[in-house]
Amino acid sequence: MDVAIAGAGITGLAAAISLRRSGHRVTIYERSSLNYELGAAINVPPNVGRFLVPMGLDPIKAGFVKSKGMRFDSYTTMEAGAFHDHSRNIDVWGAPLYYSHRVDLHESLKRLATGLDGPGVPAKVVLKSEVVRYNPDGPSLTLANGSVVTADLIIAADGIHSVAVEAILDHSNPPQPANHSNCCYRFLITKAELEAHEDTKFFVEPPASSICRIYADQERSRRLVTYPCREYEVMNFVGICKVENFSDNKEDWQCSVDKSEVLRVFEGYHPSILAVIDKATEVKRWPLLYRPPIAKWHKGRLAVAGDAAHPMLPHHGQGGAQGVEDGLALGLAMHSVTNPSQIEKRLELYEKMRRNRASSIQVLSNFGYDETAPPELAEFLQAEGQSIPGKFTRLRR
Repeated sequence: MDVAIAGAGITGLAAAISLRRSGHRVTIYERSSLNYELGAAINVPPNVGRFLVPMGLDPIKAGFVKSKGMRFDSYTTMEAGAFHDHSRNIDVWGAPLYYSHRVDLHESLKRLATGLDGPGVPAKVVLKSEVVRYNPDGPSLTLANGSVVTADLIIAADGIHSVAVEAILDHSNPPQPANHSNCCYRFLITKAELEAHEDTKFFVEPPASSICRIYADQERSRRLVTYPCREYEVMNFVGICKVENFSDNKEDWQCSVDKSEVLRVFEGYHPSILAVIDKATEVKRWPLLYRPPIAKWHKGRLAVAGDAAHPMLPHHGQGGAQGVEDGLALGLAMHSVTNPSQIEKRLELYEKMRRNRASSIQVLSNFGYDETAPPELAEFLQAEGQSIPGKFTRLRR
């Protein structure tokens, strides 16, 4: 079966890996001229690590860092707070929680999707091929240059602004700025840079340097999250906040801002934390956009996956992971399909496998670990025979 995937990001590559292993021929259409991942670092949680590793991903070779825990520290005093121990993740969840630079994860997935080794036919990537229109009935997709591509199955994994959503729902449903937190800053600082200064070398001293630290100011809806990647040689920083009069509704991972803006946003944080932020040399800022779960994920032989299906805020670090789960589920749903007439039924199975789970996590992504679970969860949890929790798991010192 011939499969066309729009988007060669984490979701698109995961889908290509899984569909390739199920015996299908995959072509990925990528809008950029150079297929590389943008951004900083990303969680690779147990729910995807336990599948990707057996498929051939090597966490050590890719420079992943195995998390030892997550801690909520005071943003004013830096006093150590509630700690969530990750030492039993393998026993409990079947795999560790890893921290990875996005480039390292992306390159690992690209190798598994397009490399000559491994089962199935290697996927092809066609660059400079932005999809501007989808036709579920063909199915077909139209590229920005006017070319029309047909396939037996089309997967839209081209992000939060994908026009596939409108093609499936028959109406526009654009993402909007999130109400709770609407802005995100990301930057990387090398361990060597922090070690070179007396006022910041404490930040990369063990054991704190091997965990995820969260400095949350609930009153002003702002938090700074940091964790290591690339074999502990780089520290990743994510600043999430509510910025008044910031209403950008277009995601742009390339927007650079001066670090002075970050220092203003986090004014009042402990001076040592501000000293660390001051060592940043390149800061990216983009809006946090959200769209409530959609009622349908497929139409005809067109389906959405990843941010196109369920854009998530970064509070739980599950956005990339849920995109990987979508990709894996597509391969499972399409296993042994040899006739296009079978596809629509299999897409119903894909949606049944994924929509309630991903939608639940999408709703949860609006809230931090230290906040109350929202009532909107009920629709999706009850459909799976689950009840809504009153609170998230309590973290202990």
